[in-house]
Amino acid sequence: MPTEFLYERITTGRPNCKGTLAEPNGTPEPRFALQGTVNRMHGLAVVVADDGISYPSMQRWYCGKHIQRNAGLSEPATNTVFEQLLMSLHHLAALRAMVAANSDLNFVRVAVMTWYYGIYCAASAMIAAQDGSQQQDHGGTANQWERQFAARDLVPEPFGYRLTNLVEKQAVGELAAFNIDKSYQLSVRPAKRSDADAACVAYLSGTRSYRQLQIEEELKLRELPKLGLANFRSAQARALRDSRLTGKSLGFLHQAFRYRGKANYRDALFLTTQANLATLISGYVLDLEIVLCAFVSIAGAFCACRLNPTEWQEFIDDLSTHLGLVVMPRDVWS
Repeated sequence: MPTEFLYERITTGRPNCKGTLAEPNGTPEPRFALQGTVNRMHGLAVVVADDGISYPSMQRWYCGKHIQRNAGLSEPATNTVFEQLLMSLHHLAALRAMVAANSDLNFVRVAVMTWYYGIYCAASAMIAAQDGSQQQDHGGTANQWERQFAARDLVPEPFGYRLTNLVEKQAVGELAAFNIDKSYQLSVRPAKRSDADAACVAYLSGTRSYRQLQIEEELKLRELPKLGLANFRSAQARALRDSRLTGKSLGFLHQAFRYRGKANYRDALFLTTQANLATLISGYVLDLEIVLCAFVSIAGAFCACRLNPTEWQEFIDDLSTHLGLVVMPRDVWS
């Protein structure tokens, strides 16, 4: 097989690796990140399909949770709910158009971005409908959605998978409580429901490890030198690190933000070039669309419970009359 010019030049561990300005020692081996990215999304798609997540099923689910109308919701907050739901619908329509184009290789990177912003807008609509607020950044939105929904058991699996503490010792116990197949590896495409649940939990675990690594790097740059420390071999350094991890939860929106970052800012090889890439990502854009459709259905069902029913119906009727998207309100919110 001919030498892969770019792969050899920028990937960690290659004999002639020259690195990049952002990563002078070389970028990570792309195939491992690619497998985890694709298989995790397929796991999510398997779970939402197996559970039959839809607008009617979520209406029943929220009825069982006794979700009631928010009579005190302001007009600007109500308008924000409508605005964010409309934007989530646009992102879903874009993904469905990509699926119809049957060209995963060309759309894969932009499809991830479309998926993320569809999730982000739908989550923002839910928050506005819940407490009348809108956050100004992605981290704030993720934290608020985690507190308002995941922590209160107001979203179903797989979107409700979460950790309440990022300290490894505590997180290990929480992960064990999921009772998933510990033999499953994220490098393998989920073939059944147990695999899919394991894939979701594996990504949750990996995101926790990633967040710990981020905090460790921050501490090594600033705090450890002040203490005369260079690593986390000492009890003092580990205690400092764990104090930063304690009490921080990790939910679906946090994972979605990491997922977007990996696709949009990772090395040039990630999601772009590999001998069997077309085979690896076959059906990937469809999985993205399935998962986003489920999440947008959830958001619509929750918001419908919280808003004035007359205004909700007027919103649906307006979009049904004036939109021309490949995904219309009746396709997800009826």
